[in-house]
Amino acid sequence: MDKLRAVLSGRDGNNDNRNILQAANEASTLGWGSRLKGFLACMVIGVVCTILGVCCLFIPKIGLILFIVFYTLGNICSLISTMFLMGPLKQLKRMCDKTRAFATVVMITCLVLTLCAAFWWKIFALTLLFVILQVIAFAWYSLSYIPFARDAILKFFSMLFTTCVK
Repeated sequence: MDKLRAVLSGRDGNNDNRNILQAANEASTLGWGSRLKGFLACMVIGVVCTILGVCCLFIPKIGLILFIVFYTLGNICSLISTMFLMGPLKQLKRMCDKTRAFATVVMITCLVLTLCAAFWWKIFALTLLFVILQVIAFAWYSLSYIPFARDAILKFFSMLFTTCVK
């Protein structure tokens, strides 16, 4: 309603200095209940896709490809679900924060390359490699939201490595 009033009063022309992210953030003025419903819906879709992908593993010939596709779609839905809680602009800013920018780039690259390898290039070994990297990248990205979790994981593996080398 405010936008309609702004257009009718001639104040619509002063929004030219906004970028697309600010416009998207302003357009997503959902109430807390709607945000929670959107989050839950996307998260449930993501979890269902992931579980469906695991169930598809047992289908002969095409099971692994179906797993890869459903797993990737599940990760995408899970990632989008958090945008409902924080809003798209705040989520994108947090994804590009200095502590998780590299993990974000690797994760999104792995998501895209997994789908490219599965559908366009049709190279099964490459698709499998990208889905393994996707699992690792998504876990590393998720750990960035838990304080000191990545440091603890690195310390654990360094201790494990030094123990195995001795």
